Amino acid sequence: MNKLALTSLIGLVTAFGLSAQEVPHFTFDLGAGFTSPVGTTGSHLNTGWNAGLGGGYNFNNRVGALLQWNFNDFGINSGTLNSIGVPGGDVHIWSLTLDPIVHLTPRGKADVYVVGGGGLYHRYQEFTAPTVATVTGFDPFFGFFPINVAANQVLSSYSVNKPGFNVGLGVALGTKWNAKFFAEARYNRMFIGNYHTDYLPVTFGIRW
Repeated sequence: MNKLALTSLIGLVTAFGLSAQEVPHFTFDLGAGFTSPVGTTGSHLNTGWNAGLGGGYNFNNRVGALLQWNFNDFGINSGTLNSIGVPGGDVHIWSLTLDPIVHLTPRGKADVYVVGGGGLYHRYQEFTAPTVATVTGFDPFFGFFPINVAANQVLSSYSVNKPGFNVGLGVALGTKWNAKFFAEARYNRMFIGNYHTDYLPVTFGIRW
């Protein structure tokens, strides 16, 4: 999956026409992508997805700081579910972090940057089983009537708040609309006892 992350970053660089970059004082970003669990976490979870948003301030052309919120969603893999004896489950992680950013080529055709920081991480996990739920349907001729639909029953759930950190590399490409398309990969660690939660989100988005 790390090779896929590198290929994605290179693909973004070559996909758009390059132009000289400017680094504004205030910055905002919005993005989404895929997330690969790594280390021990990778032996329990499937590849998931991520979404996030943030804002910050560039003190000069090279150094800035971002306040970012990120959400990551994973399914628990079949091997883990079989060993526990439950049919389904998933894990959600959101984080709120303060992340310094260093622009390595602020006025180049591609803005290559290093970003990382730390803050609060929240993990929620649940084990589920398929069930049938009854909801109310409506038809202009028949009126209101009950319908049975497939649903998931939560067998157990658990949530925890812990500190964590992230560090990564990204590249941003300018457009004629004063926005930048960016792609970045960041290693994240949430500290949980002897078994930390480690994952690598690859995110694509737009930054103003």
